[in-house]
Amino acid sequence: MEAGWIPIGQRLPQDGQRVLCWIPGNEVYLPGKTGAMESRPAVILRFAEDFFVKNPSRTGKPTSAHFWLGEGTSNQFFEAVTHWMPLPEAPTT
Repeated sequence: MEAGWIPIGQRLPQDGQRVLCWIPGNEVYLPGKTGAMESRPAVILRFAEDFFVKNPSRTGKPTSAHFWLGEGTSNQFFEAVTHWMPLPEAPTT
């Protein structure tokens, strides 16, 4: 397994692969706290190759054919992610 962050311009994950992604400036709302936000540049996302080829975008935003599927409401446009890395192997015990 590779170690370290992989730039998206160098190589992409496999279609459907869950990976740790780096999203500079990513902020999320904190539940139960009015208007409170927290910086979370590293998140787990699933790579969706050619997502917008199969599902045309209704946002009107020009974007890549690829997309990052999140858990909950954390989906990201392809361009938002700069680097990714494989998730570590699961424990064996």
